[in-house]
Formats: sequence, C-alpha cells, structure tokens
Amino acid sequence: MITIKQAQDIAGTLSNPSKMPGKGTSTPAERCITGSKLRNVKGSVCEGCYAMKNMYVMDNVQQALGKRFDGVMGSKDNPEPWINAMVHLIKRQEYFRWHDSGDLQGDWHLANICEVAKRTPHVNHWLPTREYRMVNDYEANGGVIPNNLVVRDSAHMVDAPPPVTKRPTSTVVTDDSATCPARFQNNECGDCRDCWNPNVKNVSYPKH
Repeated sequence: MITIKQAQDIAGTLSNPSKMPGKGTSTPAERCITGSKLRNVKGSVCEGCYAMKNMYVMDNVQQALGKRFDGVMGSKDNPEPWINAMVHLIKRQEYFRWHDSGDLQGDWHLANICEVAKRTPHVNHWLPTREYRMVNDYEANGGVIPNNLVVRDSAHMVDAPPPVTKRPTSTVVTDDSATCPARFQNNECGDCRDCWNPNVKNVSYPKH
C-alpha cells in the first residue's frame, strides 16, 4: 500500500483553491501550451493571467507547482505510478478540480486523468481546458471520458461565445450576465456545483 508521503513524492501535494469545495491540482501557468500564446493576445482570457501573480509567484508555491508538473511529465511514458499516487491522494475527496493553474500537456495526459477518474468513481472531477484538440484526439483514438469527469472547453477570448463543441463549456464576461455566483458569496462556490455538473452546458465567470 502506497503512503501519502510516497504519493506526494511522485505527484506532488494537492492544491487547495480557496473558493472550491474540495482539493485540486495545479501546474505552472507558464507551461500552458495554448495559454502561453494567449497571454500575449489582447482581450484573451489568459491576458494578465491570475496564476502568474499574487500568491502563485511565491517561492514555495512555485516549487509545489514545479513538483506537480514533473510528476505529470514523468507519467507520459510510465503512467501507473502517477495514476496510483493521484488516486491515493484524492480518494477521500467529494469534488476535485484539475488545474486551477496549468492545463493539459497532451492527449496522453488526459488519458491518465481519465484513468484516475475511473478509479475514483465516488469523486466528482472537473477539468477546464483550452486544449480542445487534445481532447478531440483522445476521443478520436477511442478514449472515453468517464461520467464522473466533466471536461469543460473554455473560451479563449473575453466576451466570446462558448466554443462550438459537444462538451460542456465555460466563458468569461465583462457584463452582469455571469452565472457563477461566487462574487456574491465571499468569492466561494458555496452550495453551487455547476462546474462539476455535466447538465450545465455553459458556466460564465466575471472577468477578474
């Protein structure tokens, strides 16, 4: 039986997003493949990325982000240790968020996340991503997203319509149409679980 310390040595510690009802995991924002390009695009959601300032730039946070990223990349050719580690770390969670910072690194990364979700059927998983092509490639090659994992394709631009996809989506808006209630409740999810609900086709967040 793997211990928590052994799991953390492989996959890093879990992150603790302050607004969420459970734990998460995050990797360095500068390692985002699409996001790193969008940061230089005026009006994009990634312009002025929140995960590249404030608490995220502290040395201890950067070290934790880097450790998690190393674990992800190590799982590309040898996925089983990372999958086992993540399962052990999140098995007592009810809700889990993938990537409060960072994003998918390839369809192999999504495949590993899907395997974690399959082995934790009691956990509600949510994965927002801008790497639509990676998700499409995974499904085109026969990959199946488990029912307890909601993959939300996130719009690239502020005030843009939702991406055209069969999957759930998310958008960022500057007007009062945002559906995320966190801004009215101390920047916390509270009782809302829309992001994890596959029947909620789009969640819109206010620009921050």
